[in-house]
Amino acid sequence: MSRLSVNVDHVATVRQARLSNEPDPVIAAGLAEIAGADGITVHLREDRRHIQDRDLYILRKTVKVRLNLEMAATKEMFEKALEVKPDMVTLVPEKRQELTTEGGLDVKTNLDHLKRFVPMLMDAGIAVNLFVDLSLESVKACHRIGSTGIELHTGRYAEAKKEDEIEAELKRIQDSAILSKRLGLKTHAGHGLDYANVSKVAAIREIDEFAIGFSIIARSIYAGIPEAVKEMKRLIVSSRPL
Repeated sequence: MSRLSVNVDHVATVRQARLSNEPDPVIAAGLAEIAGADGITVHLREDRRHIQDRDLYILRKTVKVRLNLEMAATKEMFEKALEVKPDMVTLVPEKRQELTTEGGLDVKTNLDHLKRFVPMLMDAGIAVNLFVDLSLESVKACHRIGSTGIELHTGRYAEAKKEDEIEAELKRIQDSAILSKRLGLKTHAGHGLDYANVSKVAAIREIDEFAIGFSIIARSIYAGIPEAVKEMKRLIVSSRPL
C-alpha cells in the first residue's frame, strides 16, 4: 500500500495568526483530496492553537476520504471523538509549550488508562492508532492494548544528519514496522517526513500509510496544494518495493 494522509493543521496555523477566516483548512483538505490524498489528518489540541472545533465539524461532513483526528487521551477529546465520529483517531501526547508533537506516547506508563480508553473508541466504530517512538516494546504494548494500529514517530530519522545515523534510524523504523505487521497492526509513519527524506521510508514495504503535513503545506506556498500533494504522492508510490 502507498497511502498518503495530508495534515492541514498548518493552514489553520496561518489563519489563527491573524484570527481571520483564511486560509481555510477545510478548503485545503478538499484540494488535497482532489489531488490524490488518501486521507486528511487534523490535530485538535486542547488550546485550539490551530484547528478549531468548527473545522472538525465541517471536515466530517465534507471529507470523502478517511478523516484522521489526532488528539490527546483526555475526557474532553474522547467526548469530541464520539460526537464527530472520525474514521480514525490517533492518540498523541500533548504539551502546551511544544511547537509540534515532540515524541511518542508513553504507552507503558499509561497502559491501564489506554486499555480503558482505546476499546471505548473502537466500540464506537472508530479505528484507533497510537503514535509511538521507535521501540519494539512500544509496538508490543500497542498490541496488548488492542489498538487498530500504530503510527511510528520518524522524527529522529528526519533530524539525523550523518549517514550512519540515518541508516540506524531507518533500521529502527523497519524493525518496528516488521513487528507491527507480524502482530496484525495497521502500520503508519510520520513526523518530519519531507520531499528529501521520504523515499527511503516509503521503501519499507511494511508501512501502510504516511502522515505528512508541514512539508506539503510549506511546498504549497510555492507550488499550490494540488501540485504539492501530487509530488509527495509520486515520491511515495515510486519508492514502494515491487
